[in-house]
Amino acid sequence: MTGMGAFDVVVLGGGTAGVHVATEVARCGQSVALVEAGLIGGESPYLACLPSNSLLLSASRGEAWEDAVARRDEVTGGPDDSGAALRLASSGVTVIRGTGRITGRRTVSVGAEESLTWSDLVIATGCEPVAPPIEGLSDIPAWTTAEALCSPDLPRRLIVLGGGPAGCELAQIYAAFGSQVALIESESRLLPGEPAFVGEILAAALRRAGVEIFLGSPATKAERTHDGLTLALEDGTRLDADRLLLGTGRRPRIGGLGLEELGISVTPGQALPTTSSCQVTDRVWAAGDVTGMTHTHASRYQAGVVAANICGQPREADYSAIPRCVFTMPSVYAVGEPAGPEFTTARVSLSEVARGRLGPDDLGCLELYAAEGVLAGAVAVGPDAATWMAEVTLAIRAKIPVTILADVVHAFPTYGEALQTAFRELARSNLGRIAPLSELGMEIPEDDAMEQQQEVVADEPVTVAPVPFDVDEADAAEQARAVGFEDDDYRLGWVHRDTADSDPVET
Repeated sequence: MTGMGAFDVVVLGGGTAGVHVATEVARCGQSVALVEAGLIGGESPYLACLPSNSLLLSASRGEAWEDAVARRDEVTGGPDDSGAALRLASSGVTVIRGTGRITGRRTVSVGAEESLTWSDLVIATGCEPVAPPIEGLSDIPAWTTAEALCSPDLPRRLIVLGGGPAGCELAQIYAAFGSQVALIESESRLLPGEPAFVGEILAAALRRAGVEIFLGSPATKAERTHDGLTLALEDGTRLDADRLLLGTGRRPRIGGLGLEELGISVTPGQALPTTSSCQVTDRVWAAGDVTGMTHTHASRYQAGVVAANICGQPREADYSAIPRCVFTMPSVYAVGEPAGPEFTTARVSLSEVARGRLGPDDLGCLELYAAEGVLAGAVAVGPDAATWMAEVTLAIRAKIPVTILADVVHAFPTYGEALQTAFRELARSNLGRIAPLSELGMEIPEDDAMEQQQEVVADEPVTVAPVPFDVDEADAAEQARAVGFEDDDYRLGWVHRDTADSDPVET
């Protein structure tokens, strides 16, 4: 080793979690080094959430593919992470480009030239795509989700393998811009981790968008053809396409980290086990996808917990209300516990509220789950569901009684009125009635209390004039890289943007 640096904290991984931990710890006066071989900021801003949402928004506006791609690249900044690296440096963080490996109880090596010592180590190395066991897969033109979200190409025929959040979003994106899309999910419905009604409504929306959906039969064999590929399913179905998009899942990136040097044993593909304070072992912490929490907002939350503990402010994570989102049209928003026989369930169709009647048919619906008078979980599918379901996240996290939630006033006409209906149903089911605020220990202004006790009596009959008209009710580097499927760190095979502006080179 030719270089040795001593730091209070070394962060392995520069994605959402790593950047947030490093920045917060540096602000509290500790010396921090962040080690990252790929893009600073991780995949979310460059290769996942932001480009996906940008393309979906462009599709909803009817933009041409070329314009949508230009807008996507403008939003993500392309493969240039220099701005993110500069912000880290200005916060006092030392950014080291390379792949870190744990070499001892208090040491990390970066390549063959540099060694770092640490008092606290944060593992935030993210996750990597998983290739399903399909015969011939390595011989056909295939994309990972990251490659699909940074490519300028619009395939004429596309097969999307996997009906989870990423697969559904990408199927809708490419279908909206004119690709012939086939979506394959080996389970009996889309989004198999959520209630059946969610997958059914989303499948109907995707079919209306032109997506052909195949459920309940996994892919078994892929073959290259003279004009693309053929994919065979277990039930005998054969599909032709120009490209295959792999949306079949990801796994924590822990291979080659040297965890054994710290006495940490983890099965390949499994998440790092952590305590409620996000600690793996003494002075070793983990945050983000590597812990199995595969949502950018969850990564940021865990990072805050880690940073607080390192800075001497004890804090524990509460995972009771971590949102799960699918940004399709209609979108899906879920939070808290899934449906179960132990919960009281309230279900409301969006068509039952005035705002729903202003939109197209089959908008969607929501379900709320409560136990002992407190909300435990919720799932909704509908237009921009995340915006009007956010209050549910607060309700679950704060354990607000459903009687109080039922008394909240929602603006008319909004989709929030569907929540109000569901809250009232839960309140009746759990307590038999909706308790007035005074019975819940909430203060009521004296004047208002007096007003509520008065009876309004009309001295004379009131004549209401008829309405003179009819009234009807209405309402970088990373993007140029080919992700492999071997156990080694996939970033080692990439050409860094600073040293290569030509076509991507695969190892």
